[in-house]
Amino acid sequence: MIVDLVHRFYRDLWNRWDDAAVDAILAPDFQFRGSLGQSVSGRDGWRGYRDMIRAGSDDFHNDIVQIIADGQRAAARIEYSGTHTGPLLRFEATGRRFSYVGVAFFTASPGSTSQLSDTWILGDIAGLTQQLR
Repeated sequence: MIVDLVHRFYRDLWNRWDDAAVDAILAPDFQFRGSLGQSVSGRDGWRGYRDMIRAGSDDFHNDIVQIIADGQRAAARIEYSGTHTGPLLRFEATGRRFSYVGVAFFTASPGSTSQLSDTWILGDIAGLTQQLR
């Protein structure tokens, strides 16, 4: 079920940084567009994006506020938080805590709900930027 995949995406891949779960949750040809405006393809492309975020905030955390799902598609309202411990959005580490909100759109692999095939995330980057200055 897509709702379970979304929960696993945030719980295992982001909050636990569980690299072993990537292959189970993401389709091999996974398409991802993150809040920072970058689009990547495949599991390794996603890992690179994740590692870039982790380098900027080693305690980056995601909380699902709400999920709406229909078949193989879902949308989630998310609250992101962390500590600015490394380069992020062209800003060197400040050590400050930050939090911002966003929304994410998910699609499960065609004919299956066992893996995510596409995720598009829009975060309040203007709000995050204000906090990192």
